[in-house]
Amino acid sequence: MTKTLDQKLARIHADSSCKDFILADAKDADMAGGLAATGTDPGKKQYRTLAEYRQIMRDVLEQGLVDILLMSVSSSEILTLREKRFERSTVTPAIRANDTTDIHLAQGGRYPKQPSKPFRTALLDHAQCGKWECSPAERVAGANLGLYSITFNNDVHLDLPALEAYKAFRLEAEKKGFRHFLEIFDPNACDNRPPDLGRFINDQVARTLAGVASAGRPIFLKVPYHGPAAMEQLAAYDPHLVPGILGGSSGTTFDAFHMLWEAKKHGARAALYGRKINNSEHQLTFIKYLRMLADGQIEPTEACKAYHGDLQKLKIAPHRSLEDDLKRTDTVSSYAGAKVISHGKTPMRAPMKEPLPDFSKMTPKEKIAWNQKKWKRILG
Repeated sequence: MTKTLDQKLARIHADSSCKDFILADAKDADMAGGLAATGTDPGKKQYRTLAEYRQIMRDVLEQGLVDILLMSVSSSEILTLREKRFERSTVTPAIRANDTTDIHLAQGGRYPKQPSKPFRTALLDHAQCGKWECSPAERVAGANLGLYSITFNNDVHLDLPALEAYKAFRLEAEKKGFRHFLEIFDPNACDNRPPDLGRFINDQVARTLAGVASAGRPIFLKVPYHGPAAMEQLAAYDPHLVPGILGGSSGTTFDAFHMLWEAKKHGARAALYGRKINNSEHQLTFIKYLRMLADGQIEPTEACKAYHGDLQKLKIAPHRSLEDDLKRTDTVSSYAGAKVISHGKTPMRAPMKEPLPDFSKMTPKEKIAWNQKKWKRILG
């Protein structure tokens, strides 16, 4: 079946003024958050099981409003290879192709607060055919699109190994006919943080890809949204880069809706939302309004009100009152837990410092409470 992603990319490259917008649901959080990655079931008030998490993926796929469903290789193996659900869908399957150390969120772990180092669990052959060393005919069976992530820390000793790892990935991907889109995270642990993060990220994108021929380039970008000026700058530089935004932590419903609407207005052509979707009251309804915003059918305030109206019809209690859900809040753009203060024209990033308690002096109940608070902050 023809995929909407390929249709939209073709139209964007043919006419950069077209209104097509790529929407992706990121259900790859098990590559980062472990047991807590599945999110909390609003009805049960406890973390979903992995089976429940994957059932939501099936529901999103059946709805058919997103262009990409991003999964871990293990989830993709079930939905793509065993169940063959994407064969009868316009949605494109994708996998998280690498998992740098800044997204390793094990309970009690300190990795997110340490400088990111390159690492890759996923094997492209596993994504494509479910085993090591696929034949050419087998490579088309599974997922042939992946998210590759780099975290630049403005330190040559940290960033050079990340670039070398990305080069090795590109060579393997090109050889095996595997496409990718490139995610750039803000610095997660450096003392020489650039004063203008938006420009820093844009410059890193332009410089990193300047030496890459079209066969090895990402099909689109996923970057933190640093406001209108930074997005306009990146979009104007080269429309064929196809700039997109990452969602970050949940915030209010208005935050999620307004970010997509504003980013598109200033040149973004894609949005990949994970936590914002996964932590919503009703994911399919939330996605419905993201799609309407992406297609220019509604504006953020109206969408937020309509979403609350739908929740009422579904007899689902909202996380916040409509009044509170229409407010702007500070949201987290990275897995490392650093805030992007989104008010004003130039967003600023402020680290969230939280000292670790002495676990040896805590009761089991206190440890559970502390970890629940931590995951709520990180995952939104």
